[in-house]
Amino acid sequence: MTAYRPRAIVIGASAGALEALTVILPSLPSDFRAPIIIVVHIPSDKRSVLAELFRAKCRIQVIDVEDKEPLKPATAYFAPPDYHLLVEDTETLGLTYEEPVLFSRPSIDVLFESAADVYGSDVTAILLTGANQDGAKGLVAVAEAGGQVIVQDPETAFAAAMPEAGLRLCPNAEVLSLDGICAYLRRIG
Repeated sequence: MTAYRPRAIVIGASAGALEALTVILPSLPSDFRAPIIIVVHIPSDKRSVLAELFRAKCRIQVIDVEDKEPLKPATAYFAPPDYHLLVEDTETLGLTYEEPVLFSRPSIDVLFESAADVYGSDVTAILLTGANQDGAKGLVAVAEAGGQVIVQDPETAFAAAMPEAGLRLCPNAEVLSLDGICAYLRRIG
């Protein structure tokens, strides 16, 4: 039996995201085979410096997404502030300026739902720390499509509301610490 190897990883986070992603992203090897697509809630009037911060810490490539961005392995893609990030097909990402979801643009739900539509069972969704419910419905979409769903252990999250909301809607999600998430990604990547 072959091990599960998703074609994409989608990650959502809000309050406490920098600390959580600082544990996860630098742990990935330079030959990680899947693209990693990330939504972090950033105020619309702020410039994102996440890709810039992580470029120096990571062995994988790290970029800010532009519309029609091509997907490549061993690359982390960060959504820009004030745009929803969608997986358009297995090869490209798109940006839209539709209404905020749960007061958030970019929305984790929008990313997760589009990834479920495109990849079906070939996607892993990871919901990290955060102070609202964005991402919970998206986790359900990924689970219903047959993908893997992981929630950061709320006990270890900077803000437990987001992982708790994810577990309420998707109680069968795997609950892992940040170190557990790192180990999982290294195993599948």
